[in-house]
Amino acid sequence: MEVVARLADALGDRVDVTFDSRRAARADKSGHAAAGLPIAVVHAESVEDVQATLRVATATRTPVVTRGAGTGLAGAANAGDGEIALSLRGMDRVLEVRPDDLLAVVEPGILNADLNERLAEHGLWWAPDPASRAISTVGGNIATGAGGLLCAKYGAVRDAVLALDVVLADGRLLRMGHRTVKGVTGLDLTSLLIGSEGTLGVIVGATLKLRRIIPGETCTIAATFAGVRDAASAAAAVTATGAQPAIMELLDAASLAAIHAHLGLDAPPPGTAQVTVQTDGATAADDAAVIARVLTGSGGRVAITRDPTEGERLLAVRRAFHGAMERLGTTLIEDVSVPRSALPAMFDEISRIEREYGLVIPTVAHAGDGNLHPNFVFEAEPDSAGVVEVPPRVWEAADALFRAALALGGTLTGEHGVGTLKSRWLADELGDDQWEIQRRITRVFDPDGILNPGKVFVR
Repeated sequence: MEVVARLADALGDRVDVTFDSRRAARADKSGHAAAGLPIAVVHAESVEDVQATLRVATATRTPVVTRGAGTGLAGAANAGDGEIALSLRGMDRVLEVRPDDLLAVVEPGILNADLNERLAEHGLWWAPDPASRAISTVGGNIATGAGGLLCAKYGAVRDAVLALDVVLADGRLLRMGHRTVKGVTGLDLTSLLIGSEGTLGVIVGATLKLRRIIPGETCTIAATFAGVRDAASAAAAVTATGAQPAIMELLDAASLAAIHAHLGLDAPPPGTAQVTVQTDGATAADDAAVIARVLTGSGGRVAITRDPTEGERLLAVRRAFHGAMERLGTTLIEDVSVPRSALPAMFDEISRIEREYGLVIPTVAHAGDGNLHPNFVFEAEPDSAGVVEVPPRVWEAADALFRAALALGGTLTGEHGVGTLKSRWLADELGDDQWEIQRRITRVFDPDGILNPGKVFVR
């Protein structure tokens, strides 16, 4: 094949055409896969490798799907028939750390956990923390806007990125953003690239806004409730007090039971939901005391620990959510956000949809910022191509859930992105005019439409 030959001429053994590699590039952690196999996987090791790949792709009009660790949950990094899978996982260096300026320059393939381990040597950390931090890449977080557990106190990914190096579809390298705290020269293309899911360009470097490691202790609270609505109301009550936990996570009864079974823990009483809260900094103990009183007053059974090891053990229950879901069957992993005061109403809607469609929808929520992750569990076998077909009833239930979130003033996705799984609903939230404007913007960056085609802007 001409495209593969041209890639091999430019990149040598970094071009991988083995069956196993191409098959792995078809899927992410959403449980869904692209149809067919990509023609090759390019394991980029440098900016020049990315530029060479995109020049060949533009010259041959070959679609390119950029991948990091493949831990996304919306199908945005799934590469299929006739496409090049461009893997950035090998670009994982920390290029610069400036403690005096509270910034670091990194390549996109570095894992979140590895980055913070390196930054800890300087007394620094990068705040975005997906529950998958041990396996997700910084570049993937930026490309999808995946902020995770700490957004309510420390901001989303957009608040933690100063500048980006981006290779356009034709191979040109752009450096956008700034290294200063303030910077308003021209349009904010950096923010535009964050969450763009590989449709505008390939992120090959990031200048990150860091924080100093927070002095003081960490307190962790675990509170159990008789039902998920009580738990959601308690979380909303914590927000209403003005208390600012670093983490506030909510597990409904189905999630908590599945996680306990997955981890070999004693089964919780039927219907039990859990809220896990962590406070940090100089006022951690005082904040924890206030939050514990609110949770207790809302009907929770509350336990507090100041032991960091015990605190991490409690958070490990939350981080085991996706592993537990994989044991239940095939899952459609979703992501909506609502105003924090609307959390109880959104859980009411999820319960209604479960009853109406005869489904189990285990749900975890970043209760501190109103971001919910409902999982639609169903039984299905992959077809001969390895693709799992989501039953119509599940899509109908998902449609009802998305519309419920929008009706409550929410949004279709808080951090997973649109990818292939939510593209059909995008115009419902944006409206036709904004949908069309955004689609046109992608063509300014990528006139030939070779970057992640079939993702995001599809009807």
